[in-house]
Amino acid sequence: MTLEELKYPIGLANIPENITKKNIENWISDIERFPQELEFLVRDLSENQLETKYREGGWTIRQVIHHCYDSHHNSYIRFKWALTEQQPVIKAYNEKRWAELLDAKSSPILLTIDALKGLHAKWVYLLRMLTDKDLEKSFIHPDGNKNVSLKKNIGIYAWHCQHHYAHIEQLMIRKGWK
Repeated sequence: MTLEELKYPIGLANIPENITKKNIENWISDIERFPQELEFLVRDLSENQLETKYREGGWTIRQVIHHCYDSHHNSYIRFKWALTEQQPVIKAYNEKRWAELLDAKSSPILLTIDALKGLHAKWVYLLRMLTDKDLEKSFIHPDGNKNVSLKKNIGIYAWHCQHHYAHIEQLMIRKGWK
């Protein structure tokens, strides 16, 4: 596999210009299923396997799992800001440094999987309540001052779930663990 294929096993996020209700429903379903699918995927991995990097220079499986919670928690907060403020400039975070913190490198993955289950349940509950007007609300990402609508961000995070799931799954297939 090429480095690009290892980095982006499902390709880059491809969010359509015209986002339909069906897109949003599918994306919310992806977000809803992710914690359970991730738990099922990694449930039998040993501590040794959790310390395996999905690619040279990448994160370990453990770090990927903890990153998903950190990223999704930040996204949930961004939704809340966009729903309660007029185009807020969100706070970015340094995901690479967060992945190097002791909790990301050593804490049990079940803590994060349990946290993901609760976070995603609450997030999906919120997402399913959003009106068409709510979905048009947006936030400004300071990295390039990008204006991101909530409906687009749902698609980005559905992709994010699949992206990191594929990192782990593809590694497991390459190693013969699956």
